[in-house]
Parts: sequence; structure tokens; C-alpha cells
Amino acid sequence: MIALLSLVIFLFAFATVRNESRKVSEIDISFVGKNNLFITHETVSKLLIQNQQSVKKLAKETLDLNQLEKSLNSNPMIKSAEVYVSVNGILKADVEQKMPIARVSTAESFYIDDDGLYMPLSKNYTARVPIVTGYVKKNDLKNVFTVANKVKNDDFLMKNVVEIHQNLNKTICLKLRQCDFLVQLGNLNFLDKKINNLKAFYQKGLKEKTLNSYSKVNLQFDNQVVCTKT
Repeated sequence: MIALLSLVIFLFAFATVRNESRKVSEIDISFVGKNNLFITHETVSKLLIQNQQSVKKLAKETLDLNQLEKSLNSNPMIKSAEVYVSVNGILKADVEQKMPIARVSTAESFYIDDDGLYMPLSKNYTARVPIVTGYVKKNDLKNVFTVANKVKNDDFLMKNVVEIHQNLNKTICLKLRQCDFLVQLGNLNFLDKKINNLKAFYQKGLKEKTLNSYSKVNLQFDNQVVCTKT
């Protein structure tokens, strides 16, 4: 019995040592969620380096998975990453890319992601999202993010809003698809009410075919839509 137990312990220890010394056989990169490839498999693979060398062919026991994850998460295109090794020596990286909801087009050009953070443009893919113009700084995106996030989560706005403009005093204007008028939201107080007023005005104007009769639609007044004719 003792001999059998010793043999089991020996075989387990031998298998453990053999498994740890097994080298990484290949790298398997998976993108989680929507497959908008703002970052490519090749770029992710190049980030998977340790001590200035590729992790491929390294022994599993020498891998620093936390460091590899940190390397991936440092990329501004990546929202989160998980790195692990399968029993057969395959290094797996599950990568979730950032999701842009608006594109700033001022002196600088960049995306705002769905967490309200800066995201650089990609050479590999261009997102179809509203443009943000005016006075916008990458370290102060709260105001325009609030509006962009509202657009993202509203079917009417997502279909119609093509531009979000922030003025120097941080008031907001919108431009709609196939409409010549400027929508003046003003500040973000009572934003939901203002959006509902815009929807009601739009549907009425669409029915009466008067949308192109205006140059400005002002939503800054309580319970009113003040229009300026062309």
C-alpha cells in the first residue's frame, strides 16, 4: 500500500514537472464581443513578449501571465485582456476591444469610448459614430460623453444625429441627418425632457413636411421648442 502511494506521488510530481517544463506550442488570440478589429491579431501577438522575446517556445513555468496581461491592457485599443495557458501548452489571450461611441474631429482626432475615455483612431477600422466638434479636450470629455452616450442608447438619436458640437461655454448643439437646422440643446439640465421635445417636434415637422423651413431649433426653454425660420 505504501509502495503504491509512493508511486502515485512520484508519477504526479513527474507529470507536474513535465507539464511546467512544457514549452508554449502556439498562441491563440480571441476577440471577445463585436468583431470590429480596431486592433489586429498581429498587433496583439507582438504585445505578448517577455524579457524582450516572444513567449512562443518559452517554458510554461517561466511565463509571467500577470505581466503579459498588463502589457495587453496598456494598449489604448484594449478594454480588458485575460491570458492563460492550456494543459497542452497553448497560450490563450481573450481580448475585449474598446468600443467607440463618438469621434472627436478638432485640432486632434480621436474616439470617445463607451466608458467616456480617450481612444485613438485605428488604421484598421473606422467606426460609424457621430462626429464631435467645437471646444473639446481629451482630459475633459464628461459633457460630450453624456450626450454621445444618450445618442448611443436611443434609437431615434442613433439614426438621426450626425454631429455633436460643444461651444466654449460647454453648451451643446446637434446636427441631424438630412436636416439643415441646428438643434440647440444648451446645457445638459433636463436632457431627457429636451430630447423628448425634439422627437415630438421632428415627428410633427416630418408629417407636415416643414423640417426644412427652419434654421435653428432651440430646446433651452422649459417645455418649449423655439424655432427660427430660414
